[in-house]
Amino acid sequence: MKSFVNRVIVLATVLTLAIVAAQASKAPQKDIVDTAVAAGNFNTLATALKAAGLVDTLKGPGPFTVFAPTDEAFAKLPAGTIEDLLKPENKAKLVSILTYHVVPGAVSSSEVVKMTSAKTVQGQSVKISTKNGGVMINAANVVKADVKASNGVIHVIDSVILPQ
Repeated sequence: MKSFVNRVIVLATVLTLAIVAAQASKAPQKDIVDTAVAAGNFNTLATALKAAGLVDTLKGPGPFTVFAPTDEAFAKLPAGTIEDLLKPENKAKLVSILTYHVVPGAVSSSEVVKMTSAKTVQGQSVKISTKNGGVMINAANVVKADVKASNGVIHVIDSVILPQ
C-alpha cells in the first residue's frame, strides 16, 4: 500500500510540474494593441493608432517591434500638436509618425543593443545607441524593454520620435 501511495504522489507531482511548465511556456495572448491598452499608459498612442487607421495592422500577425511612447512622452510635444495630428486632414502625417515607431519583425532588447540603426515600416531608419547602460532610439530612452505580445514586442520609450 505504501508503494502505491508513493507512486500516486510521484505521478501527481510529475503532472503538476507538466501543467506548470505548459502554462509558463504559453505565448502571450494579447496582441500589441491590446497589450498597450491593458498597460494603461498608452491612451494617446491608442487614440492616434485609431485615428490613423493602424489598429487592425498592429493587431495583425506581424511580427512587429514597436517603440511605444507613453502618454507622458506625447505630453512633451508642443501644446496643440496631438490635437492637430488627430485631425482627418493630417492623417498621412500621423501615419508617417506612427509607422516610424514600428520595425518589422520581433526584435528583442538583446538584439537591439547590437544594432546601430533599424529601418522602420515608415521607410526611414531610427538611430540606435547605448548610453550609460541604457538604450536610445534617436533621442528617446527605452524605459522598459521586451514587453511581449502575441504578434511582436514592445519597447517603451520616453519621447515621441519624429521622422525627418
